[in-house]
Amino acid sequence: MIPQETVARILDAAQIEEVVGDFVSLRKRGAYYMACCPFHNEKTPSFVVTPSRGTYHCFGCGKHGTAVGFVMEHENLDYPGALKYLARKYGIEIVEKDLSAEEIAARQRSESLYIVSEFAGKFFQESLDTEEGRAIGLEYFHSRGLEDETIRKYGLGWGPKDRQSLITKAREQGYKEDYLVDTGLCIRYDDGRVADRFFDRVIFPIHSVSGRVIAFGGRTLRTDKTVAKYVNSPETEIYDKSRSLYGIYFAKNAISRADRCYLVEGYLDVLSMHQLGITNVVASSGTSLTVPQIQLIRKFTQNVTIMYDGDAAGIHAALRGIGLVLKEGMNVRVVLLPDGDDPDSYSRKHTLAEVEDFIATHEHDFIAFKTDLLLGEAGDDPLKRADLINDIADTIALIPDAVKRTTYAQASAEKFNIDAAILFDRISRTREKMLEDDRKAARRAPQQASEPEEIPAAPYQEAPQQEAPSRDNVLFESPVLAHCERELLWLILNWGLEPLNFETDSEFYDAEYTYTVADFIRSAFEADEHVMANSIYRRTYDAFFALYDTDQQASQATLVKHLMDGEDRTVAQVAAELTQERYQLTVKNFAAAMTATSSQLVKNVPKAILVYQSKRLVVRNQEIMDRLKAHPEQAADLLARMQEVSNLRKGIEERLGRVQ
Repeated sequence: MIPQETVARILDAAQIEEVVGDFVSLRKRGAYYMACCPFHNEKTPSFVVTPSRGTYHCFGCGKHGTAVGFVMEHENLDYPGALKYLARKYGIEIVEKDLSAEEIAARQRSESLYIVSEFAGKFFQESLDTEEGRAIGLEYFHSRGLEDETIRKYGLGWGPKDRQSLITKAREQGYKEDYLVDTGLCIRYDDGRVADRFFDRVIFPIHSVSGRVIAFGGRTLRTDKTVAKYVNSPETEIYDKSRSLYGIYFAKNAISRADRCYLVEGYLDVLSMHQLGITNVVASSGTSLTVPQIQLIRKFTQNVTIMYDGDAAGIHAALRGIGLVLKEGMNVRVVLLPDGDDPDSYSRKHTLAEVEDFIATHEHDFIAFKTDLLLGEAGDDPLKRADLINDIADTIALIPDAVKRTTYAQASAEKFNIDAAILFDRISRTREKMLEDDRKAARRAPQQASEPEEIPAAPYQEAPQQEAPSRDNVLFESPVLAHCERELLWLILNWGLEPLNFETDSEFYDAEYTYTVADFIRSAFEADEHVMANSIYRRTYDAFFALYDTDQQASQATLVKHLMDGEDRTVAQVAAELTQERYQLTVKNFAAAMTATSSQLVKNVPKAILVYQSKRLVVRNQEIMDRLKAHPEQAADLLARMQEVSNLRKGIEERLGRVQ
C-alpha cells in the first residue's frame, strides 16, 4: 500500500499541464490550455486544461478529472498504478507498507516472470538479425508484406533451430532455469533435461495492456503436416489467454479515439491492418472469443465490429461472437470479407481508402447480418422463416439494456412485417428462461461465506406506505429502493455530524466548505428534488433533519435520543433498530477497525448515494416499460425517455467503476 504522505507528495508534484502535455500537444490560451481530445476524434479543439484548478475537461465527449484521473483514463491504469506512473515522472520514491512476506514474495515472483519474458522477447528479436534469422524468419515476414518498421515495433522475432539457444543464453546472463520453465519458454523433461519450447519458428510476442511481454506465439514455416503450425505459451501466473488480446497494447488508444474496436482472428490480420493505418484492431490470441476478452475491449469502447473470413468457419465464429458481445451489453456489427480473403490478405491487396470504404459499405448490424445469412436458406418456407424470426428474437433477448431490446424488436417486427407484440412475447419468454438457468447455476454453485452482503437485510422492507407521497415525482415504493434508503438512514443516524474530509483530487472536494455526512446526503436529495420513496424511512429522515436544523449544537447521540423519545413510535423504532451495535457490525466496510471511520465515510457516503441514484433509475425504467405495454401508441416518446434514463444510469455506473 502506498503511504498517505507519499500520495500527498505525488499529488502536490503533479502539474496537470505537464502530465497531459506528455500525451497531447497543448496550446496556451490565457490562463488555460487547449488541445484536440485524446479520447475521441475531433478536428476543433474542445479539450481544456486548467492549471489553477488542476483539472481537464472535454466539452466534446464530457471526460474530465485530475492529473491522476487523466493517467488512469489514458493509460488504462488503476489508482495505485497511476500514482506510480506519476511518481516515476517526478522522481518520487515509493516505499510501500503493510505487505506481508507472502505478498512481497508473490510480487517478486511475478516481476521475475515478466523480466524473463521480456528477456526472451529481446532474444527472439536479436535472433531475427542473425544469418539464420534473416534467411528464414525475416524473409517470411517480408513475404507477408510486413515492413521492417512494423517488425521492430511489434517485436517480431525468430526462434533458432537449436533447441538449446535460449536456455544457454539465459544461463549465461544469470536467469533462473525455474522461471524459464514457469513462463513456458522452456520445457523440463522427466530426465531433468531442459530445452526451448520455441525453436525453428517465427515468433509473435503477446503484450499486456500496459505493454509488457507476457507470452509468445510461434509459427512453423515447414510444410510437414506432422509439425504443429502454431505453438503458444501455456497459461502462467502472468498470462491468461482467455483474458488477453493480441495487439491490445498498440490498439487501445486508437480504439478509445475511434470509439470502435475491430475484432479479427489472427496475428497477421492485426499486423497487416495496423500497418495499413487501421490501428483499432485486436485478435483473440489464437483462442475462441471469450467473455473476459470482450470485457477487456469494453474498457475502451462499447462498439465492436467483428471482421472475420467469409468462409463457413468465419461465419460460424461471427455468429458465436455476436451473442457473446450482445450479452455483455455492447453494440456489435459484422463485416464479412469476400470468400477466400481474410483481413490480412484483403488489406495487403487494397489501399487504406479502399479498405475503409469496404468496411463502411459492408458493415451490418446483427439483425441484417443474420437475416441476409439465413433468409436465403429459408426461402419461402414459412416454418424456416418462423425459425429465423425466433432465432433473431432469441439473439435480441441477450441484450441486457431494455431500451436497446425494444428498439431492435420493433425494427425486426417492421422488417418481417409481423406484430411487435409477438416478438416481445418470445423475447420475454427467452429472458425468463435465461434468468431461470442463471438461478439454477447459482444454486449449484457453492456458497461464498467469505463475501458478506455490502448492505444488510432491510428491517422494514415490507412496510406499507402509510401516507401519500408529498411530491409527484416520488417513485413507487420498492424493496430495492428501501434497501438503499435504509443504508443512507444508517449513515445519517450513526455518522450524520461527522465531517467528510475529501482529498483535494476528489470530485467532491470543496475548498470553502466541509460537508457533514447529513449535509452531503441531504444536498444530494435536494439537487435531485427527490424524497425517500419508503414512507417510514421518509418520516424518520424528516424527523432527524427537523431536530438537526433546530439545534446546531446537539451531539449525534442527543439527536438520536430525541428521535427515540419522540411521539412517533414508528420513527423511534427505526432509529433504535439502525443504531444498535448488532446492526452496525453487519455493514461491510464499517465492521473493521473504527479508527478508519473518516476514510471509510469519505469513500462510502458518495458511493451509497450513487448506488441509490442508480437503483432509482432502474425503477423509473420499469415504470416506463409498464407504461409502454399499456400505451404502445406512445412508443416514440416513451422510448426516448427510456434512452435518457439508460444514459443517466450508464454515467452513474461508470462513476461507480461498474460496467453495465
